[in-house]
Amino acid sequence: MARRPKGRFIDGIVLLDKDTGMSSNFALQRVKRFFNANKAGHTGALDPLATGMLPICLGEATKFSQHLLDSDKRYLVTAKLGQRTDTSDSDGEVVQTRPVNVTQALLDEKLAFFRGTTQQIPSMYSALKYQGQPLYKYAREGIEVPRESRPITVFELNFIKLEGDELTLDIHCSKGTYIRTIIDDLGEMLGCGAHVIILRRTQVAEYPYEKMVTLAQLEALLEQAHRQDVAPQTLMDPLLLPMDTAVAKFAEINLPEAMLYYVMQGQAIQAAGLKPDELVRITIGDERRFVGMGIMNDDGLLAPKRLIVIHDNDTAE
Repeated sequence: MARRPKGRFIDGIVLLDKDTGMSSNFALQRVKRFFNANKAGHTGALDPLATGMLPICLGEATKFSQHLLDSDKRYLVTAKLGQRTDTSDSDGEVVQTRPVNVTQALLDEKLAFFRGTTQQIPSMYSALKYQGQPLYKYAREGIEVPRESRPITVFELNFIKLEGDELTLDIHCSKGTYIRTIIDDLGEMLGCGAHVIILRRTQVAEYPYEKMVTLAQLEALLEQAHRQDVAPQTLMDPLLLPMDTAVAKFAEINLPEAMLYYVMQGQAIQAAGLKPDELVRITIGDERRFVGMGIMNDDGLLAPKRLIVIHDNDTAE
């Protein structure tokens, strides 16, 4: 018989402010341990160099992490002009050095190229997979593999400052956009080369920046709980955002309490006002308890698509 996962049945989303120098998976495992969660997953890795918002889904919230993977992101990036590296960031080796002769007029002209929808060829140092292996593994072995360009959208690209050879930009972009690649391409357009030295993700979807917490803050709460001899979750669980915040962009269908049984059995039910193939959040009763996602099927009924598991207790055996 399969062993049940250890930890609490705890559902929600932590907005982690990831530190530089650590992998996203390391950060994920620390958060999972701090909350003693039986299940956890992140919503799009940040490079070890990068800091900032890394939403971590606990428990049943992991079922909706794909919607955050697909969401828009915002970054604050500082690039060093005059040097190109093999990874397009400061973790790599400098492969070319050139003088910097960049005017504001030239910069404004080249930045305009990246706004809107363009095609981008992913970096060899990305986590995209080729024949089952991430590209960065090939890159570390000196192997170049074919990559297809793909469309990305830069909704906003704002010039912040240029001090000496360091350029800072604010970029709001679609999923799958590689900021390092934008900086590398921009450096080539400017004729001097460039690479990322500071990268901070400031927003994922519509999540508020001020709700982020660091691993140090979580550890401090754990220590406080031990000093006060209280259960750690009494101090830490209030930090969790509801799991349905991951799907907040979808319309809500609120059903009466009497429909809960049928929905949880996966039965399609009558629901007015839906478009064909429209994906919606399903809530139950006056308390608007979120139970999952549904979609209008070909018969004109609301069919449950992704439902949460409702637990009677909060601890796995």
